[in-house]
Amino acid sequence: MFKTIVELYILYMKKTVYLIFVLALSTTLYSCFKNPVTGRSSLNLVNESEMKQMANQQYATYLAENTPIQGTKDAEMVKRVGQRIAAAATEYLNSIGKSELVANYQWQFNLVTDNTANAFCMPGGKVVFHSGIMPICQNEAGVAVVMGHEVAHAIARHGNERMSQQLVAEAGGVALSVALANKPQLTQQIFNTAVGAGTQLGLLAYSREHESEADEMGLIFMAKAGYNPNEAIAFWGRMDQMAGGQRPPEFLSTHPHPQSRINDIKKNIPTAMKYYKPQ
Repeated sequence: MFKTIVELYILYMKKTVYLIFVLALSTTLYSCFKNPVTGRSSLNLVNESEMKQMANQQYATYLAENTPIQGTKDAEMVKRVGQRIAAAATEYLNSIGKSELVANYQWQFNLVTDNTANAFCMPGGKVVFHSGIMPICQNEAGVAVVMGHEVAHAIARHGNERMSQQLVAEAGGVALSVALANKPQLTQQIFNTAVGAGTQLGLLAYSREHESEADEMGLIFMAKAGYNPNEAIAFWGRMDQMAGGQRPPEFLSTHPHPQSRINDIKKNIPTAMKYYKPQ
């Protein structure tokens, strides 16, 4: 009798472990996002519609506190380049059967007065450039480098990935709606950090892996929009000069060293050039 009970218990435990494994596997499969360019899989626990909704709210708040510049040459350039990059990215995604990644995106491109060299793109296509980055861009092609890079972050769901990681770390992996209800201030802070909004990080807010991925995708988007991808080399060279070379060794940093970044960009330029048609 005792042996039978033990055997039943062992069988029960095996089935329980199996069910837990299946549940974990299912959760993993349904919460993974595969990058359309690099093929990398990432953790995306937050529904994209929730990310867009939160982005709309935070973007409106940000613009209420940072009035967009209107009618200047730079402001018009940001809007013009943004529209071209967005159209090119959409065309590229359509060509590979991934148009759903920008479905219902409502693109907005705004330049605000802020001396920090910063730019960010929230989920759903909400883009901000700080005036401080414009001297580094220098021209329309330089703006296209930054714009392609930022649009790539949104399409690659990098903000969602970072948000998911932080929700697991800070909020115990609960759903976004639960986190917002129980810890709204913390959740909004996590979101802003995840997308690089309202900080001095912005353009450099992501991990080395994210940054390299956005560089690779951004080169294709700017090329399809009619901008020479080689301009990315000059832009990041200027960014390095602005930083003055004062940075920790690459293995201690969360971001690529400028020279490593430039070397990687050079490797990816031949692929991007296949899409380049000067306008």
